Amino acid sequence: MPQWLILTLCLVGACGTVIGVVFLRQRRVGDQDDPSETPDVIEYMTMMIGVVYAIVLGLAIAGVWEARNAADETVQREAQALHEVDVRVQVYPEEARDRIREDVRAYVRHTLEVEWPHMVEHGELTHRGDRLLETLRRDAMELPVESPRAVQAYQGVVDRVAAVDEARTQRAAEASPTMPTVVWFGLVGGGVLSIGMVFALQIQRSRREMVLAGLFSALVVFLVFLVWHFDAPFERGLTDPQEAFTTLFPGASGGA
Repeated sequence: MPQWLILTLCLVGACGTVIGVVFLRQRRVGDQDDPSETPDVIEYMTMMIGVVYAIVLGLAIAGVWEARNAADETVQREAQALHEVDVRVQVYPEEARDRIREDVRAYVRHTLEVEWPHMVEHGELTHRGDRLLETLRRDAMELPVESPRAVQAYQGVVDRVAAVDEARTQRAAEASPTMPTVVWFGLVGGGVLSIGMVFALQIQRSRREMVLAGLFSALVVFLVFLVWHFDAPFERGLTDPQEAFTTLFPGASGGA
């Protein structure tokens, strides 16, 4: 289901629920309800609940946004390091150069076509990806002594492979959702409580109050949806999470 449709259904459902509850409540109590009788302590509690929930929600949004940017930087580093390996082995003897470049492309193909869907679904990397990286490392560490220029480029190639390994390890750590279950319980429960306090203030059926109640409910739902959206950056948060790989290796995907 498209995410825009999920958001739309959540917004419509929240607003419809709030408005429906208001109408049912007003029909039940009739004209005997007097909003002026609302205790001052309820207004104070509503304000405090709103402030606390806003702080929690703001911290959650900041956390998932930071995780989203970190995931984007991780993919950029991994793809750029692989590209550097591909470029720097240009001075290697032909046999060593072709072998390392084929290792790079095999790793990229597997990452795009196999490992990425597995990572999104299961929150972990594949063992074959580990083996392909180990093969790349082993071939890169074989010093091609035939060429002085290759000897000079050797350390740079080894360092770039190490950078790929580091970025891959970081990508594995970022593959799982950022928010723990207890935080989601607080976000959802706090949202329900914040919206529920609207009824504690004895909201009426005037057009202004109905619009404000609906907008407030829609805002809470939208912000919680925003946290959910960025909570899984490789699945939803990034516009095109594979762009770094496909840009630097345009012919890698679609191979064997």
